[in-house]
Amino acid sequence: MSKLIYIADDENNIRKLVKTFLENDGHIVKDFENGDLLLKEFNEKECDLVILDIMMPGSDGFEICTSIREKSTVPIIMLTARDSDIDYITGITLGSDDYFTKPFSPMALVMRVKAIFRRIDFEKIQNNKSKQTVLEFGDITINTDTKTVSNLNEIIDLTPNEYNLLTYLFENKERAVSREELLNKIWGYDSEIETRAADDTVKRLRKKISDTNILIETVWGFGFRLKEN
Repeated sequence: MSKLIYIADDENNIRKLVKTFLENDGHIVKDFENGDLLLKEFNEKECDLVILDIMMPGSDGFEICTSIREKSTVPIIMLTARDSDIDYITGITLGSDDYFTKPFSPMALVMRVKAIFRRIDFEKIQNNKSKQTVLEFGDITINTDTKTVSNLNEIIDLTPNEYNLLTYLFENKERAVSREELLNKIWGYDSEIETRAADDTVKRLRKKISDTNILIETVWGFGFRLKEN
């Protein structure tokens, strides 16, 4: 089933190349030469996925990502010409789902888009199957109906991926979960895809739950597990 995708990049050749590859994969793609134009269109009609360059005239990709996250959990992929850990961490912290450094393979981007849509379909299936609306461990409570996480009635503000990862760990709190399993279930990635998404999301989560009695413990060479402190 085709999806509606918006892409903003001030480099015309990159924008058109990505659009062509995504359209060849069956998607409907609207491209914009800056983020402000994309945001204007998004506010009028939401799409299924957003691809944002970071460095653009007007509002940069981080600002557009922040504005979109204020109203939507739509998947967001960030593009940058700089191979910078700061850019990567900033994007993940603001709620982007993934990050590509230029130059990149358009086909690799298409595969990543497919993985994100597989993950969303999996979530819908799991939500339909799940009858349990409240998950509890230690002093943290997750309400899967409202998608809220709280510690002693205080809401913990999480990005969509942080919420999904923590919920999955809660659902599997009796065992350690591998990085490969998290990438497959949360992001929809095959294990062959190299990404720091799981580790960086765990890093962000640890900071946000540091005042609780829950720890996300690293199982060296394998993955993570929940532990009550």
